[in-house]
Amino acid sequence: MSILKKINAQLDAMAPADRQIGQFILDNPDQMLRLSSAALAAETGRSQSSVVKFSQKLGFAGYQELKLAVSEAKAQEWHAPPGMIHGTIEVGDSYLTILQKLIGSKMLSMQQTLAVNSEPEIERALTALDKARRIHMAGVGASSLVARDFSYKLMKLGRNVLHDSDSHVQMANVSTLGKEDVLFALSYSGTSIETLRIAELARERGATVIAVTGLDGGPLTQVANIRLYTVADEERVRSSSITVRDAQLMLTDLLFILLVQRQPDANEYVHNSELAVSVLKAR
Repeated sequence: MSILKKINAQLDAMAPADRQIGQFILDNPDQMLRLSSAALAAETGRSQSSVVKFSQKLGFAGYQELKLAVSEAKAQEWHAPPGMIHGTIEVGDSYLTILQKLIGSKMLSMQQTLAVNSEPEIERALTALDKARRIHMAGVGASSLVARDFSYKLMKLGRNVLHDSDSHVQMANVSTLGKEDVLFALSYSGTSIETLRIAELARERGATVIAVTGLDGGPLTQVANIRLYTVADEERVRSSSITVRDAQLMLTDLLFILLVQRQPDANEYVHNSELAVSVLKAR
């Protein structure tokens, strides 16, 4: 049973406060996915703790897990394009079946990632990045590749960005950060020891820490000032960080596009970057 059906089935038996929250979710599931727990509390006239307790009464650890369940329920209503399927990739699957399942997993992961991040938290991340004197990227493994991609995009906007795949160099760079700087740390598990230590040092230096983790978050979310989340389906894909990378890229691409909208001279910077690179291309 989907969470929306579960809420609907239990609605009449709920206490008045829970019934009001549940009714709002049933009536406005898409809006709920864009709201933080505090924002949902304000919309329903209830306290933030009431929203968290409502989530726990439904069997979830917290509000973020409830949002993911609602996102999954909404995703079930989404009709995949003809020929697309979603499910566990099996050893005996044909080339075409693997292709269809892989695309389905990627699309679902990206859709759910966008759904679980509230607009206010995205706005906080944008403001921090926009005002930062320097932006330092942290991440290891596949997360380092995403960090590098995001750093290149921000550099095209003229931003002062530091990134290095070597965690020792990352730590050394972070030691120079201050309160006007931002650390953008990516770790799906939230437990990568290198990224966690880098984030702890950045926080000690007074920098704003933006963490991008899975919904469980891990200790990295405890260090962060701003928390963004990704949803991945690695068990179904059964491969090396495929959907994690896609979810992280979706989120960082969204931040980049929103920053372009904010920056009046962004198009000029991007054009100059393309012009500079064009001389290296074969004619």
